[in-house]
Amino acid sequence: MARVNLTLERDAYEKLTRYAKRSGAPTAALARLLVLESLDRREADERKRRLAADYVAGRADARELLKDLENGQLESLGHEER
Repeated sequence: MARVNLTLERDAYEKLTRYAKRSGAPTAALARLLVLESLDRREADERKRRLAADYVAGRADARELLKDLENGQLESLGHEER
């Protein structure tokens, strides 16, 4: 396991520690979990964006792959703030 020194703004740190106390998890473990969840979500969003772009470009297998996505998900792609 690698180690990362992370500096948070005070309000982010306070939110993290409050959430950790409520959940009963150690703060570092919760931070690790939240980072992993965020990375997974970003990777999934990127796959959806590429798939939508392929669909628009007429990729042959894109229509079949898009059956699993809801229309609302496609409409929201690109409108998310990071």
